[in-house]
Amino acid sequence: MKKRIRIGTRDSELALWQANKVKAKLDNLGYETELVAVKSQGDLILDKPLYELGITGIFTKTLDLAMLNGTVDVAVHSMKDVPTILPNGIVQKAVLERASSLDILVTKGTNSFDNPCTIATGSMRRKAQWLHRYPHHKIVGLRGNVNTRLQKTEENAWQGAIFAKAGLERINVLPDHYNDLDWMIPAPAQGAMVVVTLENDTFSSEAISSLNHRSSEITTYVERYFLRVLEGGCTAPIGAIATIKHDTIHLKGVLFSPDGLTKLAVDKTVSLLNYKSLGKNCALEILANGGKKLMQQIKAEAK
Repeated sequence: MKKRIRIGTRDSELALWQANKVKAKLDNLGYETELVAVKSQGDLILDKPLYELGITGIFTKTLDLAMLNGTVDVAVHSMKDVPTILPNGIVQKAVLERASSLDILVTKGTNSFDNPCTIATGSMRRKAQWLHRYPHHKIVGLRGNVNTRLQKTEENAWQGAIFAKAGLERINVLPDHYNDLDWMIPAPAQGAMVVVTLENDTFSSEAISSLNHRSSEITTYVERYFLRVLEGGCTAPIGAIATIKHDTIHLKGVLFSPDGLTKLAVDKTVSLLNYKSLGKNCALEILANGGKKLMQQIKAEAK
């Protein structure tokens, strides 16, 4: 009897879209599949910003456990939600072709931000970068799935709320009024989907590996290694974006203080052959130029 691959996913509309994308690709290759949806702790606790919860992998832990206890065979995640070190026994097997990595500001037609404004986001990275650029603005928390956050943005008197463009495009809810925040460095691996399997599941691993998009795998590897070296298990305002051009790879990385007042940045291009060391070397450069002290301050404030 042919094995059916059980695809684990969160039960939000966006997560289900992503899981169905993987399901369709596997179905087209002749595999038998089914979706298994679960609700994560991150979807249940909506009254605090993510960075205040102090839990690494809050959106992925439930699916990790479902894989380890045999409820599902593979799991599909927004890659930016995945801890840089996976649990023992779970391995990354595919990064799908990346969508837009841009952050956008959903507005009610506002295009000028010279005057005091209120902007909504639940992300420490977005908050810090916005305050660095607009220190006279107020930031309020915003949690929930994409549709919930869009509804809250419509109902409140905020001048805008920050979203990942890829998520809105995927479920076809990109509003008419928004601004591309091309100056904002995205979260490492933003716009990318990753599929993980159990290390000893040869059948599922082989199936999922056939979905891998090599250049997306490389750029997200660089960004996530940058995050891993800097973060050290602590949530911090870190952004990174890697791009490949011909035989070179370029990384822009940033570390901010939570209030946005301090910005440490790195901008480096190396041969594509050396991509594995790029993220680490850029993170070490930031740590040597004030990042170590800043990370210590962020960790102390988080306690």
